[in-house]
Amino acid sequence: MLETPMPDMHRIVGSHDVVMITLDALRFDAAQRCFERGELPVLAPHLPTEGWELRHTPGSFTYAAHTAFFAGFLPTPARPGPHPRLFALEFEGSETIVPQTFVFSGRADIVGGFRDQGYRTICIGGVGFFNRRNSLGSQLPGLFEESHWQPEFGVTALDSTERQVALACERLQATGDQRCFLFINVSAIHQPNRHYLPACETDGPDSHCAALRYVDGELAALFTALRARGPAFVIICSDHGTAYGEDGFHGHRLAHETVMNVPYAHFVLSP
Repeated sequence: MLETPMPDMHRIVGSHDVVMITLDALRFDAAQRCFERGELPVLAPHLPTEGWELRHTPGSFTYAAHTAFFAGFLPTPARPGPHPRLFALEFEGSETIVPQTFVFSGRADIVGGFRDQGYRTICIGGVGFFNRRNSLGSQLPGLFEESHWQPEFGVTALDSTERQVALACERLQATGDQRCFLFINVSAIHQPNRHYLPACETDGPDSHCAALRYVDGELAALFTALRARGPAFVIICSDHGTAYGEDGFHGHRLAHETVMNVPYAHFVLSP
């Protein structure tokens, strides 16, 4: 089974921007279908020849998954492990910390760890857990030095990814020569997504894929901006999938394979 090679993160942290993009609610089967049909011209050149790596998410909905991500527990390869981790916090007895893992000392989250390494930490929110409208919606973005959310970034906005990317590019430019840990929670694929498919009245696998095609096109500007700054290490994955009636299940926050199986990739963008 395809597994993305483990880089030496000690060669990445400090010399590269680090970018984490979560494609909220993207199913693995939909992501792979779009890849195999040649519908991801921006992302496909950065993926392995076989496409996305199949991984298991640590959480079945946005809050749980991202809490794990920011503790260094990214989606796990979908085969027996243990599997080494890119980033980790100090944790006695961990079997997934290897010499190539970058361990952040004295921190409860990797966001603060990047800040200790001299990075500017930037959050571009998407779904409600990043909207800062209440205490719960403030918890995850509150980890960052700067966080941004507006209704135009949310799940009902047709051009949400375009607006998120535009702001991300603006903030990257404003940061100058300082390295950035940039996090973007892309909301467009999360339901409702039927507005990305003409005349579609109900969310489903086809509108799900249409939303991913839209997102792919908008990421081009971000990748260009990152290359202009220098090398960037990019992690792009889903936090969880979503069910469209399989075995009677709908939505997420449940342990069906359509929710727990997620696409994953990481790669370097060179100047």
